[in-house]
Amino acid sequence: MDNIRFILIVTFVMLVILLQQAWELDYGPKPPVAAVDAAALQAKEDLPDSANLPGQAPASNAPTTAASIPVTQAAPAAVIKISTDVLALEVNLQGATVRSLDLLQYPVQKDNTIVNKVRGLLGLEASEKDYKPVRLLNPAPERLFEAQSGLIAAPDSAAAPSHYSNFASEKATYVLPEGQDTLTVPVTWTDNNGLVVTKTFVLKRGSYEVTLEQNVSNNTGKAWAGRQYSQLLKVPFKENSGGFLTGGLRAYDGGVVYTEKDKYKKVSFDDMENDNLDAASLGGWVAMIQHYFATAWIPPADQENHFYTKHLNEGRFLIGSFSPMTTVENNSSAKFVSHLFSGPKIQPMMESVAKGLELTVDYSVLTFIGKPIYSLLNQIHNLAGNWGVAIIGVTLTIKLLFFPLSQAGFKSMARMRKVQPRLKELQERFADDRPRFNQEMMEMYKKEKVNPLGGCLPIFVQIPVFMSLYWVLSETVEFRQAPFLLWVQDLSVEDPFYVLPVIMGITMKIQQGLNPPPLDPIQAKVMRMFPIVFTVFFLFFPAGLVLYWIVNNTLSILQQTYITQQIAKNDK
Repeated sequence: MDNIRFILIVTFVMLVILLQQAWELDYGPKPPVAAVDAAALQAKEDLPDSANLPGQAPASNAPTTAASIPVTQAAPAAVIKISTDVLALEVNLQGATVRSLDLLQYPVQKDNTIVNKVRGLLGLEASEKDYKPVRLLNPAPERLFEAQSGLIAAPDSAAAPSHYSNFASEKATYVLPEGQDTLTVPVTWTDNNGLVVTKTFVLKRGSYEVTLEQNVSNNTGKAWAGRQYSQLLKVPFKENSGGFLTGGLRAYDGGVVYTEKDKYKKVSFDDMENDNLDAASLGGWVAMIQHYFATAWIPPADQENHFYTKHLNEGRFLIGSFSPMTTVENNSSAKFVSHLFSGPKIQPMMESVAKGLELTVDYSVLTFIGKPIYSLLNQIHNLAGNWGVAIIGVTLTIKLLFFPLSQAGFKSMARMRKVQPRLKELQERFADDRPRFNQEMMEMYKKEKVNPLGGCLPIFVQIPVFMSLYWVLSETVEFRQAPFLLWVQDLSVEDPFYVLPVIMGITMKIQQGLNPPPLDPIQAKVMRMFPIVFTVFFLFFPAGLVLYWIVNNTLSILQQTYITQQIAKNDK
């Protein structure tokens, strides 16, 4: 009874959240998705507005739009390919824009040989899988997502290259050699004005961080002043993150900004459409995030950076930053640095990249509970090397933590079961006198020291823990395609053969037998159906969450059986 009430409450809360998010997705405002028109790109509306940059000349002397920034134009440039052990990039030499980025260690779907063998034994066809790596940055018009960068010159300085200017590269392919930890990829822009800009991409083995260095060599005959910008251009596209319940409750997909003042702040596509972000901060960063993965531009932490968003035509959205004005004297050079992170949202790794970047792993309003749960899971995994074992370990820990509360609840249930025959006798005796029956029942509870609400407190305390664990299992990329044992090769999606939900239903039925049945025969029949109903419901839960519930039920059965036996022994 205790556990069933808990499941009912949790189910109601989750259904409300799911229905609300489904309504927003289906009926809420959606930005248009269309192929990007090449003519629209030539308008250069996706450059930062130089007229509003701090430190520029007065508006009357400055260009009124970014479209008037002089840049070198040429025919579309070639693409160079860069690969390390974890990343595969394509850089368009027109602007040196990172137009494509694949995560080599993260296939779209896992090659589950064990599951396919079992399906073969059962006479079922092997499921078709997409084993290509996850592509975060994408040149396809309907999934357009690019990491752009460039320079903006002061009005009285020589023109500098934007992400429309053509660069040159010595090679078409760069591969990180075996035994080497760093790969350097330089591309160069030159013009007749005497300004030479070299963009250098620096990649490291095992890292999802790309350092971008823009080196400005000034031989124009006078001082040059300008600033760098880095931005993400995206057309909203909802990835298929799993089933109705395995997609992280339709995880957030959109922009975020981190500043010293406001810390972590979501900037959705609707927000970008309604108003342009305009914020400044020492350090900070901007990003586009999705389920399991994030792409962020991180400017230097020791300078004041300006962050902005724009809603462009053709359903495109920009989020980016630009640096303070820097002056480069004649016959000298200066270097602008920024960092591009594009990869899985592994919290320890992201903490080392930039302050607050780990906050892109969103555990909703229950982050203060989800963070300790994740930390404990991570520590147990470091010891056991298996995320399923880590879930079992966390379940044991949570059970021990709530042992006093659950013990009080189980004692109340044991005493309720003990007085159940006498309650039934009272019910029959006062069948026509309900007030008298309630009076006699309360007196019996008082005499036998039975608290009918004794099992409610553990329920309400465990609800936020259960919801937090759901978010942790749904949002943590380490659980994506993480195997447990045998046929359970991905803890983030439902059990392919539904064995775990059936086991969960059996444990629920056993626990139900330890609780006192309702006095009302109709209610008793309904309660007997609950294990079947919730077995069906749990078919669509992530296998990791079902595993947690099986272990939790098993521990509850053992604990409740022991307490019931002790009470019976003491009574004798």
